[in-house]
Amino acid sequence: MGSWNSIPMEVMYQVLGWISIICWAFSGYPQLLLNFRRKSVVGLSFDYVVLNFTKQASYLIYNATLFFSPIVQKQYFDKYGYDQMVPVALSDVFFPSHAILLIFVVTLQIVFFERGNQKVSKAAIGIFVSVWFFAACCVLIASSTHSWLWLISMFNSIQVFMTLIKCSPQAFMNFSRKSTVGFSIDPIVLDLIGGVTTLVQMSVQSIDQGMFIFISEQLNGDAPLCTVFTSRSRF
Repeated sequence: MGSWNSIPMEVMYQVLGWISIICWAFSGYPQLLLNFRRKSVVGLSFDYVVLNFTKQASYLIYNATLFFSPIVQKQYFDKYGYDQMVPVALSDVFFPSHAILLIFVVTLQIVFFERGNQKVSKAAIGIFVSVWFFAACCVLIASSTHSWLWLISMFNSIQVFMTLIKCSPQAFMNFSRKSTVGFSIDPIVLDLIGGVTTLVQMSVQSIDQGMFIFISEQLNGDAPLCTVFTSRSRF
């Protein structure tokens, strides 16, 4: 198992990781507080909430399994080498866990606050059902072959896909209404800060571990974070 060559670089990596996670975590509160003040969720896309739950749940499964499971870690090292480091930190487990909690609170707001004639679209329901049906099929395949690393890589792919599409319903709603009333734009700044610090964090690891390890881990572990940053910054 790979280890850090420099303690200061390791500390910097951890600090940057928590900064990005805190920014992303707090990015969920402005919308929640806006809903509470207005006692209304009109202007918030319910499709976004559904797709975001799927993204965060998949992300949590990937991060938590790779971080906590010795079996999955062994399969990771067998495939990529024992000189590698697991490309997941505790902060990566905390973020989706916290995000799912906030989604639960927002869901309660959708149930009890004014929502007008808004509802979840058939397209979002179709995507939700299709993605989790695909995930269930992957679980069955992995269970028969004990390919647990492959399984979490599928959840990883799911979360990347959901990251790319989850903001589209909200953007379309804003465009259709020609208004952002009911949608908090404050999280965009926090998302951008979180994304930048994440890229710096990965650069710190590349400097400490060497460019080849850095590239390998981007392809096999941290690439989702790059996707998150790119998608959220574009939004």
